Amino acid sequence: MLEITFPHFTWLSLPRSELATHLEAIQNRMQTLSSVALVDLHVSDLLNDALPSHFDYTADYDLLVFRRLTVSGARAATDLINMDTSPVAFVVMDKVVLSVHPEDCTVRDAFAQRLKGTPADRQPASPADLMLRMVNQMVDAYLDLRRDLTKTLQHWQALLLSPTKRFTDWDALLAARMRLHQLDDTCEDQRAAVQEWIDELDTWTNANTNATTLRENDLLKVRSRDVLEHIERVAHHVRRLEQTLETAIQIHFSIQGNRTNDIMRTLTALTAIFLPLNLVTGFFGMNFEFLPLIHRGDGLWWAVGSMATVTVVLVTVFLRKRYLSRTDK
Repeated sequence: MLEITFPHFTWLSLPRSELATHLEAIQNRMQTLSSVALVDLHVSDLLNDALPSHFDYTADYDLLVFRRLTVSGARAATDLINMDTSPVAFVVMDKVVLSVHPEDCTVRDAFAQRLKGTPADRQPASPADLMLRMVNQMVDAYLDLRRDLTKTLQHWQALLLSPTKRFTDWDALLAARMRLHQLDDTCEDQRAAVQEWIDELDTWTNANTNATTLRENDLLKVRSRDVLEHIERVAHHVRRLEQTLETAIQIHFSIQGNRTNDIMRTLTALTAIFLPLNLVTGFFGMNFEFLPLIHRGDGLWWAVGSMATVTVVLVTVFLRKRYLSRTDK
């Protein structure tokens, strides 16, 4: 367990597995620091690694669960499956803030390392301030991922709209669309949780009349609204990616339909060209003794010439009407 003492409060941080193993010792430590123990239901929430983002409170503390975003392992250009959105929980008290992280705790480690080089006047002033700074750092991870998501979308677009290759990887594309839907749902839960936290800050402001406390609450509201704005930006970007991907899929099927129409138009034109030739050969192939040009020495050449003339005329007409062209210009 990581424990850092600031001038006005203490930060306790630990992985979720350690909370399950040493729950009693951690409860005793929190009672020593703040004379407050966690409610059993909230302990269950802290131990649940599938819990969505949400906000809850008691008379003694506030609980904010916020799902982080990390990319686990190597990720291919078309892979959105390896994104990890494990929940990070914060218990905010007057003098203590408890944060429960996934096993790797990369957010906590990076934040703790950054705090070591931060001047005293720029360090978190309260448990709520520390929580908001960490939440903002997790949201920034979403913002940083937008570039990778855009590259992934461009890759899908290139595959869908390629004029030379046939697209067959529909399972991976559907999985990517489903992942974007999940990210959108995650952002919605995050926004609702932060909005409830902001509403709770309003009750703090109404309950206090001290000028210093009011200023601290106003600063917390500013930081909270900044976090909320970042979440909305991420959600807007995810929705735009979804719409762009849907548009690319529709364009893909439109192109396929146009290609089919071009093929059918070409086949129809070729059929129209050979139909008169079949008529001529069928006419002179009839089993009658008296037919035009049958007994003439140049009859064959008259028939071949008429067939060639009909072919040239039809090809010329179809080319002018662009029935045989591959693309319209």
